[in-house]
Amino acid sequence: MINRKLRGEILKSKKSILLLGPRQVGKSTLISSLQPDLSINLANEMDLLNFSTRPDELEKLIRATKPKTIFIDEIQRLPKLLNTLQAIIDENKSLKFYLTGSSARKLKRGEANLLPGRVLNFKLGPLVASELDYEVDLERALSVGFLPEMYLEKKTKDAIQNLRSYGANYLKEEIKAEALTRNLESFARFMNEIALSNAQFIDYTKLAQRTKISRHAVPRYFEILEDTMIGQRIWPLEQLLDSEDLIRHPKFYFFDVGVQNSLIGNFVPSRDRIGNLAEQMIYNQMLHASWAMDQDVKISTFRTRKGVEVDFILQNGNRTFAIEVKTSGETGSSDLEGLSYFSASFKQKCQAFVFHLGDKEKKFGSIWSLPWAKGIKAIGL
Repeated sequence: MINRKLRGEILKSKKSILLLGPRQVGKSTLISSLQPDLSINLANEMDLLNFSTRPDELEKLIRATKPKTIFIDEIQRLPKLLNTLQAIIDENKSLKFYLTGSSARKLKRGEANLLPGRVLNFKLGPLVASELDYEVDLERALSVGFLPEMYLEKKTKDAIQNLRSYGANYLKEEIKAEALTRNLESFARFMNEIALSNAQFIDYTKLAQRTKISRHAVPRYFEILEDTMIGQRIWPLEQLLDSEDLIRHPKFYFFDVGVQNSLIGNFVPSRDRIGNLAEQMIYNQMLHASWAMDQDVKISTFRTRKGVEVDFILQNGNRTFAIEVKTSGETGSSDLEGLSYFSASFKQKCQAFVFHLGDKEKKFGSIWSLPWAKGIKAIGL
């Protein structure tokens, strides 16, 4: 078993925990490794029925078993249970709850009481480089991604077979079963188009035309993807919007390369795809590593209408990193133009990097060109 970095943060917390993350990232495995005294799985229809029809069922279980730690899986399936939890926590502060879920949207729609001040929120993503000692099988990562079961599966064929069902299960279990949208067919068209547009700037009007959906539905569909943790939009850097003629459209990244590959039915990191795959992988690694370390980072992008671009601007506290992603380890002067322009425009302390898929390290003035995993480590993730 891979030791997840977030495990230590959760263990040392004296308060109860709400752990959110996409399906199959290992939330249940992580919490089960903490050996809770009582486990309740709301994905089990019988458990769901019992707790939804009997408001005092949890209190009865606690009185009967006298646990100190309680694990409730898939809490978004019964948001109103959180009201009961609040009363229990207020009455018995020695009890510690571990709650997990994959849909912040379902909790919001259920008007859930998210127990402010009583429960600490964490997020868990797929495996990150630091959990693999920064020794990553790049070919496997660009093909099947970093979901633990897929990345650790010895037979690539079996990993691909499992991934093929991920998109269908997501539509069936998350979207249809939870009634997150009324028009599943249009949402499926939207999601397939986004899979093809991954890591690209997205014009909402053109996207609506291509998918034959309402322009007003586009932001709502993006919110569904984000609230169910399937992906994330990143936006132009706010500090430079007034001073630079920036493209104002967002980019969208699925949370895992393997999942995105499954949606388009292509698991080969071919020459025409590897640039986008590398960019997506590195974005995911930075975001999920910040979750694993419980760090509050903000990731933006930068591209002027004249074509000057930096893939990612990562802000972590008072530190800012400008990061350009390249597939080749042969960094040249043309690869540094966007970073140099941005550093001059930003006019605040900023460290610039090129992250690449090769194995060479080189410094150009103040700009480091590093293998991507070493680069992730260099920025503290």
